[in-house]
Amino acid sequence: MTRNLRSARYGAVLTFVLAGLMVGTMTVRIPALTDKLGLSESTVGAVLLVWGLGALVTMQSMRRVMARLGSRTVLRVGGPLTALGLVAVAFAPDLPLLMAAVAFFGMAFGMVDVAMNAQGSTVEQAYGRPLMNGMHAGWCVGAIAAGGLGSLSIALGLPFTANVALIGLVALPLMVALGRTYLPEAPAAGRSAATGRRRLPPIVYLLGAIMFFAFMVEGTVADWNGLYMRDELGAPEAVAALGYPVFEAGMLIARLTGDRLRTRFGVRGMLTVSGLATAGFFAVVLLAPAALVAVGAMFFVGLGVATISPLTLSLAGTATASPGPAIAQAGAMGYAGLLLGPVVIGFLSDATTLRAALAIGVVLGVLITLASRLLPGEEPAAVRPLPLSSREREPAEAAA
Repeated sequence: MTRNLRSARYGAVLTFVLAGLMVGTMTVRIPALTDKLGLSESTVGAVLLVWGLGALVTMQSMRRVMARLGSRTVLRVGGPLTALGLVAVAFAPDLPLLMAAVAFFGMAFGMVDVAMNAQGSTVEQAYGRPLMNGMHAGWCVGAIAAGGLGSLSIALGLPFTANVALIGLVALPLMVALGRTYLPEAPAAGRSAATGRRRLPPIVYLLGAIMFFAFMVEGTVADWNGLYMRDELGAPEAVAALGYPVFEAGMLIARLTGDRLRTRFGVRGMLTVSGLATAGFFAVVLLAPAALVAVGAMFFVGLGVATISPLTLSLAGTATASPGPAIAQAGAMGYAGLLLGPVVIGFLSDATTLRAALAIGVVLGVLITLASRLLPGEEPAAVRPLPLSSREREPAEAAA
């Protein structure tokens, strides 16, 4: 049992890594995509809208699907489909086919995102201690790798199609292989199905609102950072592509330490500080006189926003008997922010400037702080930290 639990934990982390790699690869090469197909900023916003709608539609339908099938089955299907969707995006020769490809990619990724977080919650509850920040650190590793490989591809003259297709083709067999490591959810099927039909506890919707604000920030950085660095600050494309991996590096550091910080300061305290840090450092990015200053500030924006989504998803996973439906609901609300944010930035930048449009990131940080004060102060029992002597051992070993 201990070996299976360890395999499930590593499998969940690697799933986050591959998901971050695939999505990050597409986002860091958006400037190259605009050049390949001659897209305007508003058209890029429309492309991202289609991607987000695909993910959101799938995520909104996941409550009942997750209640019936569980995260293991959904991941075994959605993971390979996501890799195939990325390959389709890479080879899309014109705007209509690109729209179809990003819609498919978004729908497949929507399945994976809900299911990998539900799988992470299942593993976390099996261990009996906070692990979700560590799971999301895997996403950061994948996104950082995507940024580094993207910059290397630019330096080597590798076009958008070759770079993106290569990542998708590598990810495909890896996602298939990881399907053997996932854990089934514990609750009985009838109980889970009932959870998928009834209204969820109010805290799930509050957590979804906080995720909405945080994902708007993350989506804004992921989708518009490169163009902001290049067009507003005059950075070369290779330098502009570094903003996103630097942002993800900050997120990685925060998530690697986030589970321990949670045991000390609690969710509400961490979210309050995270919102303030996000607002403050996003303001520094907008006021930066040069691209390198903005790139450095992106690191601290990543530190600020990093733990918000894993903390909210971890709490949502303990709100009902099975983590899938509550995570699907909170995730769908969060991805509405991921959908809305880049689109709003695109249209605002056409009406004003990209720098002025990005000021919404400061407002979102303040809203995160205010909303977090409405959360209860006490941690749920399912992820309440065990005594240190117990935490240092594997759950099955401790039980023995």
